[in-house]
Amino acid sequence: MHEIRKRPLSKTKLIIFTDLDGTLLDSNYSFTEAIPALKIIQENDVPLILCSSKTRAEIEHCRKMLNNMHPFISENGGGIFIHEKYFQFRIQVGSTRRGDSLRDPGLRLQKEENYDVIKLGADYSDLRRALNDLRAEGFDVTGFGDMSIQELSDLTALKPEDARRSKQREFDEPFVFKGAVSDEKRLKKSIKDKGLNYTQGEFLHIMGNSNKGRAVEMLTGLYSRQKGEIITIALGDSVNDIEMLERADYPVVIRKRDGSYNSKVIKKVKGCIKSGGIGPAGWNSAILKLLRQFGMV
Repeated sequence: MHEIRKRPLSKTKLIIFTDLDGTLLDSNYSFTEAIPALKIIQENDVPLILCSSKTRAEIEHCRKMLNNMHPFISENGGGIFIHEKYFQFRIQVGSTRRGDSLRDPGLRLQKEENYDVIKLGADYSDLRRALNDLRAEGFDVTGFGDMSIQELSDLTALKPEDARRSKQREFDEPFVFKGAVSDEKRLKKSIKDKGLNYTQGEFLHIMGNSNKGRAVEMLTGLYSRQKGEIITIALGDSVNDIEMLERADYPVVIRKRDGSYNSKVIKKVKGCIKSGGIGPAGWNSAILKLLRQFGMV
């Protein structure tokens, strides 16, 4: 485990980034086993940032259950959603003036409802066109956008209302691919040749120039501007969490339902912390252990 750096808590600001499915949520989409750690996090006003492949609608539903009002990252880093006036400065993108928050000219900033939305991902319409092009090339691919709510519910075991939220996509299209390993390699090459990217959780995903790590890095920068020096913890269990975990001071890999760890994640994320338990139980024990070492428990 990483050595905890001994600093007064007044000078050490803690931020936690977490995946949802298989990490903070179990197979029944419950976080009950993580409540002890969640309670301490909330009591200490530690920002808990939900960073998931889930859509805005799905994450907003989770945030209501968690009573969470902090920023969140949707669809594998496609969008960062920040409540207006959450930070004590104005968020700006695409400018080179000194003091601006984010200088990457490829970013888009929009105000939607009560959010400042930083858009990193491709437009969903472009991803749908790319998926149609892949079909025309002979690949057997079926995206969430091709399925009815009932079909998606049958595929994922989501309740119909949850499947409806999952179809409200903006930056990332999960899809089912049927074919040989060699065909999958050709499929991934074709996606890259189109100037797009892919990742994999429970499903393959086609996406633009975005990932969880890039979004985490940007949001960490915003917190650093407001709070000064901070320490970050990130928790995840799948390949699409690798970039997020790599950017954290304390990356925690959560044990999967079968008791194993994702071997690709363990190999890629150097010095990662392995949770002792599965899903939210492992999430709870790992967070409590770190909080104790920080003197917060």
